[in-house]
Amino acid sequence: MLSKLTRMSIAGISLDSAGLVALADLSTISERTALTGTSSYLDVFFLAPGIHTQQNASDVNGGELPVTAMTSGYVFRIENQATVFYLQRISAPGHLVEVRVERLKGAAHRKRRPRALIATVLYAAGVGLTIVSFALVVSIHDYWAVAVLGMLVLARVLNVVVMRRRAVKGWTGQSEPGVRGDLLVLLSQDRWVRVQGLVDDLKEVTAGQWIRDMETLERFAVAGATLLVYVAAALAANASTVGSLIIGVLLLVSVALLGLCNAATMDLHMFNCRVCVAEHPPKAYGRRLDMANEMIAAHAGRRDWAVGMGLVLPESGEMSGRAVV
Repeated sequence: MLSKLTRMSIAGISLDSAGLVALADLSTISERTALTGTSSYLDVFFLAPGIHTQQNASDVNGGELPVTAMTSGYVFRIENQATVFYLQRISAPGHLVEVRVERLKGAAHRKRRPRALIATVLYAAGVGLTIVSFALVVSIHDYWAVAVLGMLVLARVLNVVVMRRRAVKGWTGQSEPGVRGDLLVLLSQDRWVRVQGLVDDLKEVTAGQWIRDMETLERFAVAGATLLVYVAAALAANASTVGSLIIGVLLLVSVALLGLCNAATMDLHMFNCRVCVAEHPPKAYGRRLDMANEMIAAHAGRRDWAVGMGLVLPESGEMSGRAVV
């Protein structure tokens, strides 16, 4: 049956606008970039709507920069957008969620959770779907459709290269080897997250920049990639009905697969570190003060960080107000 497929296999139906699906401003690709901390070269074969918005991955946190405090007493804001996005995903109003940060090395790279395997299968399916689509449009000699898919892949290549250049480890402060840290993060809507791990690992995912600002040449490359997506959408009208159907189905199924892949991804990977939720379920509190008092007791009664975050009122001799550095 497949050998009989031709450009004229479907008649009486017009799919001239199928390429416009590529122009949908969906955040699926940006969210995938945030969860993985960067872009893989395999991403160039995963074609989904929103290719031209990948560099907007720095906006996935919705502009939120939550206040956090360390056991040392310092209060600051987390400005790593990908980390904030992940904490938003796993948190819930009125609950304290515990998260750990660990360095990936040796066997840790090979250790996978069941849902991580599901995400891998979904991702592989998306890559395979693109390859199959190329094979189909070539087999029916629809070279307009081949050109459209080729332009989308090229746009993906440019964005992936730029993202990999931007997502590089920058300033993280002075190293503190072997020292363990404990962060309490206050998110909007009364969502609270406790992040534990080695201080150096905590800095990797909270300090400095996640992705740096684009350089001039990178801006040109991203602008060219965006134009390629729009040109591909315009030229898709020249493809045959079958070719247009293949392009439309590819884009729609790919974005569904990528959305499911993101939903099945439970950990954040960044700069050779993994951020994951602790095994026990989130703990609910009737009042934020109850949570604050419990955290104070867990830190040997130290209150300065809680006062600085505005969680408790200062006692006599304590600094009042919220001190954010």
